[in-house]
Amino acid sequence: MTESLSKRSVRPEFSRRHILLGGAAWTITAALSPQVRAQAYPSQNITLVVPFTPGGSTDILARLLGQKLEAALKFPVIVDNRPGAGGSVGMGYVARSAADGHTLAMGHIGTLAVNPALYPKLPYDPLKSFEPVTGIANVHNMLAVHPDVPARTLRELIDYAKQNPGKLNYATGGIGSAAHIATVALADRAGISMTHVPYKGTAPAVTDLLGGRVQLAFTGAPTLMQHIEAGKLRALAVSGTARLRAAPTVPTVAESGLPGFEASQWYGILVPAGTPKAVVDRLNTEIRTAMATPEIAERLSSEGAEVWTNTPSEFRDHIAREIVRWGDLVKRTGINLE
Repeated sequence: MTESLSKRSVRPEFSRRHILLGGAAWTITAALSPQVRAQAYPSQNITLVVPFTPGGSTDILARLLGQKLEAALKFPVIVDNRPGAGGSVGMGYVARSAADGHTLAMGHIGTLAVNPALYPKLPYDPLKSFEPVTGIANVHNMLAVHPDVPARTLRELIDYAKQNPGKLNYATGGIGSAAHIATVALADRAGISMTHVPYKGTAPAVTDLLGGRVQLAFTGAPTLMQHIEAGKLRALAVSGTARLRAAPTVPTVAESGLPGFEASQWYGILVPAGTPKAVVDRLNTEIRTAMATPEIAERLSSEGAEVWTNTPSEFRDHIAREIVRWGDLVKRTGINLE
């Protein structure tokens, strides 16, 4: 009887002690969990989603970064092309993915700043569905024409377009793509009318430009440089605020009679909303370190691009400003998906 009462009297004390100890242990674990998760990250292969077809500037940059990131994180980085709806399919996929840092999105001006004005039912919110990690590059658009086009300068092209409204066909990687928006901005500023020929990606658009089935393209320089150097296309202007080191004889649009014009493409990495801050910070550090290597800087420069990195908050602020800027252009010019 005494033994039984003794056992009963000990159990509550034992239970309370373990509850208190267990609670303290849980509190410590919870407090340390972001650091622990960052140290354990990554724990599996990383997927870098490119929301466009292979061959364009987005794909080129993703594969270049993927190689460096793979070496830094010690896990394979798999580039996954998921094209469709102006990049909305791939970005929507990332937005729905696990928020653990193992699925990254290669976002850019089109998917993050232009699509909100074009798609009324976008499967993601560029500011709410993702945690921005860092920008990685600015890619200057280059205006290139087929050799049969009777224009050797932008001024001559504008004059020709005014004399032949709608006769010039321009190729882009799709309705609402960065190249489409940039060309609309150029035509709007120059006061000319050209015919848009959208393709399912930049690579097929450039293929038809080389074949003379369309007359011009105003798209990322990396996809055009080799053809310009080979004499298969003629470069008339670049969209940045300064000339490209890789093409020093090609003037800027601003130099060519449209002062203040700038319409470059920017790219950056994002992860699903809710990804731990420690993981975002780790990715930011590794990506910025990779992009700062002389090899990357030289490679981008040789193809008409430049390294552009920042903090997660700086990247978020940039996206917010660009949404306003390009949304206004879409509304003013009446660009739609039809």
